[in-house]
Amino acid sequence: MQIRDLPYPDPGVPDARSGPRFLWWLFRNQLGGQLKALAWGLVHFLSVSALPFCVGVAVQAVVDRSGTRLALAGGLLLLCSAGNAIGDTFLHRAAVTNWITAAARVQQVLARKTAQLGSALTRRVAAGEVVAVSTGDVEKIGWFVEAWSRFTAAALTVVAVCVGLVVYQPALGVVVAVGLPVLAVAVLPLLPRATRRADFQREKAGRATELASDTVAGLRVLRGIGGEELFLDRYRSASQEVRHAAVRSARMWSLISAIQVLMPGLLLIAVVWYGVHLAREGRVGVGELVAVYSSIMILTYPLRHFEEIAMAYSFSRPSARRAARVLSLERATDTGGSLDGAELPSGDLYDPATGLLAPTGRLTAVVCGDPDAAGRLAERLGGHPSEEGTSVLLGGVPLDELPLDRARTAVLVQDKDPVLLSGTLRDLFDVPRSGDVDAREALAAAQCEDVLAALVQGSLGAEDPMDARITERGRSLSGGQRQRLALARSLITDPEVLVLDEPTSAVDSHTEARIAQGVRHLRSGRTTVVFTSSPLLLDRADRVVLVHEGEVAAVGVHRELVHAEPRYRAVVTRETDEETAARSIALDAGPGGEDGHGARPAFEDGHGAGSALKDRHGAGSSLKDVLKELEEIEESA
Repeated sequence: MQIRDLPYPDPGVPDARSGPRFLWWLFRNQLGGQLKALAWGLVHFLSVSALPFCVGVAVQAVVDRSGTRLALAGGLLLLCSAGNAIGDTFLHRAAVTNWITAAARVQQVLARKTAQLGSALTRRVAAGEVVAVSTGDVEKIGWFVEAWSRFTAAALTVVAVCVGLVVYQPALGVVVAVGLPVLAVAVLPLLPRATRRADFQREKAGRATELASDTVAGLRVLRGIGGEELFLDRYRSASQEVRHAAVRSARMWSLISAIQVLMPGLLLIAVVWYGVHLAREGRVGVGELVAVYSSIMILTYPLRHFEEIAMAYSFSRPSARRAARVLSLERATDTGGSLDGAELPSGDLYDPATGLLAPTGRLTAVVCGDPDAAGRLAERLGGHPSEEGTSVLLGGVPLDELPLDRARTAVLVQDKDPVLLSGTLRDLFDVPRSGDVDAREALAAAQCEDVLAALVQGSLGAEDPMDARITERGRSLSGGQRQRLALARSLITDPEVLVLDEPTSAVDSHTEARIAQGVRHLRSGRTTVVFTSSPLLLDRADRVVLVHEGEVAAVGVHRELVHAEPRYRAVVTRETDEETAARSIALDAGPGGEDGHGARPAFEDGHGAGSALKDRHGAGSSLKDVLKELEEIEESA
């Protein structure tokens, strides 16, 4: 695989059982590139290591006044220099290719896993950790995979030089052959401590990245509550912890580097002292002594790769462990795609874990007192089974037995905090769709007229709203505007089943009422499930389900449940004891009505919209004000 051939058509299925197994999987998948780097590494290192022998032959030829051997030594020097240059060039090329292709493979499998898990990923792993894995960790993993072939070439070169020295000059060669392994293992006792410090540093760096990512994601909220300084102080503290950990780790690696310089120097002193003694006795020639001396000097170069592979493994091991953790996450129990090729299922959506039933072709509203429980249930309806392995059924077919693309064609889940990527509005709507709903219908149903006007005004030269640009995550828009654009994107796909988790939590009550009517009209005949506690949405649902403590507690319509079910009323109206008493008085005093506009229904909607109206009327507002506001909402809807 060359860099120009990236991305991989199929990056493969990673072995995510552990960090070392993941690294071994990467190595096996790059065996061709590793062997190529190893071959060029041997050419390079052997050419460098052969230079001292050539110099030794040349010196001895001068001493012996042999022109033939001097010419031979010159030819060997030329050959070794050419091998050094060519080997170094292609080794670097092969090493960089291995590094980039390994990193690209990791990024592809991570991207595939992210697409597979969807919004469930950040519920299981912190968003900052995902960022750390897909950026810095990918680089560290690629470094180790790339460094392995160079280390292997260096190790083979050291062995070859030791054997050559023993054959060339046994008396000095034995000393070098015994001393070099000692040099190689001299730093081994320090490696565990250095590895622990490197792991600690990476852990601190990962936490700082998570904190920074979460702070940036919530920057708008932090500014609203004046919490910038608090989180800035937290990040300063986390950053200082990373700095201290990095200094402690650097000290250990500096000590290892110092030993890697000191030990070859001591060996060189020993060899020179012993070689001079042998030369004075006539047992070693001058050229041979120069060759052995130069070989030891040259061997410090390949020996450096022993330190590098230790560092690369120390830094890549926690990175590989984090990557394996993300890659080991599954959206469902693996059934091997037993329904691959089957027709797309249709029918009622049923969750056996809670007993929730969403009849086909109807708008079902789900009320949960716990927002986190609602998020988990919405995730499960999208095909992610519960911890017990229970899968949601669509028309009697388990969703987790469907291939991922078919499952997402059948059921689309819009998360509570949908993400808008940067680009034009046309790019935002460039999603898989049935073709039965166009952009204008979806935008109208989601009440995006003011959003389109804001986008055109903020984009220079964009007359068509579809060509208006959206900034990253839609940060130039308000929370309600982003929410409505995300809703329009979900509506345009026109899935068999659409699951919306609090789709109008950031919009005002007037707009919310119009959105409820628009969604009901556009999704007519389609199965829609809305998780909400808004009376304006609940009142327009065909069926309302109360989920309490993980089970369906009540089923009906909004106006029935708000009277008959206290737990439902407590979630929807957020009534206090005083409000309950006032409600009873108003119901007794007000005129009845069966058409939905009498005092009883109006009060239900008014109290149900209490959380939406509270901001406008305040806690001390009279019941008359609330009822009047609600009547205006219903008339405008």
